Amino acid sequence: MIRWIIIAALTVGIAGTAFWGYQEHQEKNAILIQAENDYQRSFHDLSYHMDLLHDKIGTALAMNSESSLSPQLVDIWRLSSEALNDVGQLPLGLLPFNKTEEFLSNIGDFTYRTAVRNLENEPLSKEETEALKELYSQSSNIKDELRQIQHIALENNLRWMDVQLALANEEAQIDNTIVDGFKTVEKTAGEFSETNVDSPIIGTSSREHEYKNLSGDEISEEEALDITKSLIEVENDENITITESGEGSEIPLYSISYRNENKNAYMDITQQGGHPLSLLINRPIHDQEISLNEGLEKAEDYLKKLGLENMTLFQSSQYNNMGHYSFLYEENDVRIFSDALEVKVALDDGEILGFTANNYYMNHTDRDIPDPEISDKEAKEMVNNGVDIQEEFLAVIDNDLGEEVLTYEFLGVMNDETYRIFINAMDGKEEKVERLDGTEINYSAGY
Repeated sequence: MIRWIIIAALTVGIAGTAFWGYQEHQEKNAILIQAENDYQRSFHDLSYHMDLLHDKIGTALAMNSESSLSPQLVDIWRLSSEALNDVGQLPLGLLPFNKTEEFLSNIGDFTYRTAVRNLENEPLSKEETEALKELYSQSSNIKDELRQIQHIALENNLRWMDVQLALANEEAQIDNTIVDGFKTVEKTAGEFSETNVDSPIIGTSSREHEYKNLSGDEISEEEALDITKSLIEVENDENITITESGEGSEIPLYSISYRNENKNAYMDITQQGGHPLSLLINRPIHDQEISLNEGLEKAEDYLKKLGLENMTLFQSSQYNNMGHYSFLYEENDVRIFSDALEVKVALDDGEILGFTANNYYMNHTDRDIPDPEISDKEAKEMVNNGVDIQEEFLAVIDNDLGEEVLTYEFLGVMNDETYRIFINAMDGKEEKVERLDGTEINYSAGY
């Protein structure tokens, strides 16, 4: 009798395990199908927007009326932004695609700069017209390459999920038509960038220049490992590996990875000066033991340990027992948005789980910040009357042309929504308005 009870129990257990496994398999498949559909949609949108972009540029070249040209350039700017967004939705993180993104960004910068000026008083110059012609030719090549990828992908029923596999598995030399096609697109875009260095299309951008704030001598691999061990807890040296960045990297880096039973850690350190650019630690997070404010103190101590001074808290949030903190560099009570960095803290024991300082080291430099030419009272008059202003700061931000401008930053509430509004401190122009999601952002006053 007992034997039959045991057999029945085992049978039920096996059936239950099989059912659980089946459910897990179904859920996994559903996630993969959703991801594949999202990738397919983004790629077809990209092809469509590149088609329209090429047509709009050609139409702009054929126009003779300055009043018609301005809205046409605005359309080109909008389409380049949408195409750039489409690229960002594709699984190309492991494939260098910066030349194509730069190409689309430059189109947007050029057309926006041109569209906002009075073209009747200041029509397109001969150089700008030539730049538009070059854009037309280059966008045609990229459009054709994307359509070729689209045709082959549809004809052979290729999947975007396989792209991630091909990119992640460098040694396998997987024959992947989509990856090969995008490498051709990237090469085509790069040829434009290399042959048009002095073109008026090239604008300014916080992501378009070399790192400004790397100081110190070049460090060895041993020194990079010592820095890593001082920033993360390493139990066994055999579990730590270090590699140098390859050709095509923006700057020479050491990439360090560490793994034990409970923790995976990854860090990028510059070879010049040994500055940590990023840190990511993945481990189980237990019940919260420290507050968000105590986590902030841990983050501030960490920045001091790295020698990063004059950093002021910009915003903080809490998610899954982790504190996320964004900091801005502050100079003479002026907040510099370009020089931003982020720290992630575990709220179970205060361990630093994440750090990113790319923007800081790329943009931080000695600045000659001018005095405002209008008062804060005059700036407030430029803000919508319906906004109840709660806080104000002086801030340096990047405007739509990628140029740094001094602004008054106002934090205010209207219709139960919180907004951040930037008014140019020199001429009173409204530079930027952002709506904030108050459910995710906690400011220092809310600790």
